[in-house]
Amino acid sequence: MKKADLHTHSRVSDGSCSIGELALYAEEKGLDIIAVTDHDTLSQVRQIPSGLPVQVIPGIEISCFDYSANMRVHILGYHIQNISLVEDFVHPLLLSRHENSLKQIEVLRKNRFSIELDQLHRADGKYVYKQHIMEYLVKTGQAPDMFGDFYKRIFKNGGICAFDIRYLDPYEAVRIIKESGGLAVLAHSGQQQNFSLIPRLVREGLAGLELNHPANSEKDKSIICEYAREYGLFLTGGSDFHGDYEPDSPGIGCCLSEESGVEAIC
Repeated sequence: MKKADLHTHSRVSDGSCSIGELALYAEEKGLDIIAVTDHDTLSQVRQIPSGLPVQVIPGIEISCFDYSANMRVHILGYHIQNISLVEDFVHPLLLSRHENSLKQIEVLRKNRFSIELDQLHRADGKYVYKQHIMEYLVKTGQAPDMFGDFYKRIFKNGGICAFDIRYLDPYEAVRIIKESGGLAVLAHSGQQQNFSLIPRLVREGLAGLELNHPANSEKDKSIICEYAREYGLFLTGGSDFHGDYEPDSPGIGCCLSEESGVEAIC
């Protein structure tokens, strides 16, 4: 079976590595395939270089929230044929995230932090994420590290920048991916403990579950396998690699896809 990490992120969204760098890291780890599943964008479809040492599959991870159940939900999408349909669905979220980051920058400036907007990296050259703000603060010596006490005090736990955006509906995300000709997969359900949503997601067209992920415990994996058997879902896996843009980010290839996921997606 081919070794595939079907969940990675690049600088097109909130990863610190280019797609080319991801491919080189994957080659070093002996992988055959990686999927670049950037958050809420399919722009990477048009940015995958030729001549890479491993096969690179474009995908997407859509950031969702079931507000009635009060649960975060991330939906992975693969084999998307109607790219514009999905991009139209997620684009308002990209704009909201960017506007939220600009608001955070203004709050930081009012609290005597110096931030030059044109010096910040932007996802896909357009959108500022909080990771880019932290990267700039560290680079300019205004914060000691990316995700230590400073980050927790400012961006979490009631800090001055601890405000967020409204996320997309997970059931609509699954429907849109299916309508686009793609395959929808529930990401790291152990991390978000949203197993109870699986039956309804299946009714909307969910095709697979992410079994192997750094945040899924052995107990979580057992639950995921039970749901996969009950509903006939394939199983995937991936590292969820973000590089420097994620605290304690696991190495690429640390979690690989199950064979059923490789067969369905690759």
